[in-house]
Amino acid sequence: MNIRPLYDRIVVKRIEETETVKGGIIIPDSAKEKPQEGEVMAVGKGKRLEDGKLIALDVQVGDHILFGKYSGNDIKIEGTEYLIMREDEVLGVIENGHK
Repeated sequence: MNIRPLYDRIVVKRIEETETVKGGIIIPDSAKEKPQEGEVMAVGKGKRLEDGKLIALDVQVGDHILFGKYSGNDIKIEGTEYLIMREDEVLGVIENGHK
């Protein structure tokens, strides 16, 4: 992927939830909600304050994050869908071993 987000923006790839079928009912993809969990693929250099200082982001490439339903902007790069969002749209980072 050849994209470098600017400032406090991050590029996120959604993590698809595993489909569980109960009672033989299969839900079509068009009826499913988009997942609100993703993996950080790229991060900007940080947030610039009014005095010109640059503050590094808390999230890092490889972090698994939770974000709001309407967060970010959808983009498609080389056939893969990603989101670009500001770091402040991230609700939390999922710690290792917990999914």
